[in-house]
Amino acid sequence: MSPMRPPFRFEVLATHGRARAGILHTPHGPIPTPIFAPVGTQATVKALTPAQLLEMDVSLILANTYHLYLRPGDELIAELGGLHRFMAWPRPILTDSGGFQVFSLAKLREIDDDGVTFRSHLDGSVHRFTPELSIRIQENLGADIIMAFDECPPPYDRAYNERALERTHRWAERSLKAHTRRDQALFGIVQGGVFPDLRERSARFLTSLDFQGYAIGGLSVGETKAEMYRMIEIVNDILPKDKPRYLMGVGTPEDLVEGILRGVDIFDCVLPTRLARHHAAMLAQGGRLNMRRAEFARDPRPIDATCGCYTCRHFSRAYVRHLIVAKEMLAATLLSIHNIYTLLRIVREMREAILAGTLDDWVAQWRAEREQEAKSG
Repeated sequence: MSPMRPPFRFEVLATHGRARAGILHTPHGPIPTPIFAPVGTQATVKALTPAQLLEMDVSLILANTYHLYLRPGDELIAELGGLHRFMAWPRPILTDSGGFQVFSLAKLREIDDDGVTFRSHLDGSVHRFTPELSIRIQENLGADIIMAFDECPPPYDRAYNERALERTHRWAERSLKAHTRRDQALFGIVQGGVFPDLRERSARFLTSLDFQGYAIGGLSVGETKAEMYRMIEIVNDILPKDKPRYLMGVGTPEDLVEGILRGVDIFDCVLPTRLARHHAAMLAQGGRLNMRRAEFARDPRPIDATCGCYTCRHFSRAYVRHLIVAKEMLAATLLSIHNIYTLLRIVREMREAILAGTLDDWVAQWRAEREQEAKSG
């Protein structure tokens, strides 16, 4: 009898420079990497059903610890069988630690070395998060991939970043000690703002703790694109090659392409569904269409003639605009399908190109189309 395989294994199948294609094996199925994960903040990807996500072959979604702790409560979700059963999602789920939301959404927060005391953005009630509580909440939720509790500081404040980094590292150690479920992979989060030496220090320290994967946090929060890409390069050149790398909260077509070229395996972002609710359609080369514009009122073409999503296969720009003007809920659904599919299409095509050894050709074609799109307006 062959020995039982661990519930989490990461295989790198092919590389091209820093870029790599792999598979992350989880208890709820394999995740082909690189991968984009739609965000289901409150146990739902906004405007979409699980069946619609499965039809697009979504392999991973993200849910939010902070929001689900406040409503309906992690203990209730555990009582009802865990997050997979609660939201009827059969494939892998990732939960963040709640740290980013505590520092960006919560009111009157007070930070100390033990944790964070904050007031709920919902009703002003007082709560306290510690690394141990964050892990307990995520274990109750039952996601396949969970995050160590961290502090996400503003990117340019050197003194703040130094203090936050030490706190994040201590909290990472405590998160590891608090972690008890072997069917969940715990990732450490690299911080350090836009400071190369702090990013390097954080990556080396967290690597020494031997997490099952590593996230890069504190980016896409106001720094320049060049600064973000440089931080990714610094960190990924240090992180172990046999562990998955997750760039948190990043999800434009340009950032997916540049992130994959720098060795990122997992992305997530609220952008595709948020843009959909504001009537914007994403294009694979990075542009966007405001589908409310009058010029689309009689346009019989799909949003993107090269796109194979349900929306583009069945509906015209004119119909989508009609739904928006009529304030029909279906508009957000159709645009969410298209926008998520657009990002999935990029990571899938890049993965196939890495496996086939044709990534340089794919990137050259994508950049040429991006330049042409920019010229055409």
